Order: sequence, then structure tokens, then C-alpha cells
Amino acid sequence: MGILGWIVLGLVAGLIAKAIMPGKDPGGIIVTILIGIVGAILGGFIGNAIFGGGLGTFFDLRTWLLSILGAVILLAIYRAVTGRGRARV
Repeated sequence: MGILGWIVLGLVAGLIAKAIMPGKDPGGIIVTILIGIVGAILGGFIGNAIFGGGLGTFFDLRTWLLSILGAVILLAIYRAVTGRGRARV
């Protein structure tokens, strides 16, 4: 994938991850793209370790699912570290 492919993948994966895990999260569009890109890399490592194959091409369903999974995991880690995922009483 080229740079533009990674940016589009990162944006879409980051947006879907934020929709799956609603709440107060950092930043705007740039941070969402970065969350998605780093999530894609994390998802690629997870996919390679578990299934023996990481990210594929841009239009591969496995690439998108692993990217979204990685972005969700990254958001969960962020919330656990900062404590932003907790409800206020």
C-alpha cells in the first residue's frame, strides 16, 4: 500500500474504532488517522502472530478487520492508561 492508502485506511479504521468505543477521545482528524495507522500496524502484528498472515492489500477484508481491531485495542489501552473511559459519579 502506498502512503495515501495508509492515510485512508487509518482515517476509516480510526473513525470506526471511535464509533465502536464512543466517549471522549483525543484529538481531531489527524489524531484519528494516526490511531488508525498505528492500529493497522498493531492489527498486522496480531494477525501475523495468530493467523500467520498480517495485512494484505488495500481492498482485502482481512486488512480492514485487523486495522479496526488494532485501533480498538489502541483506544482501549489509551483509556486504561489515562482513565478517560470511566463514568463519572
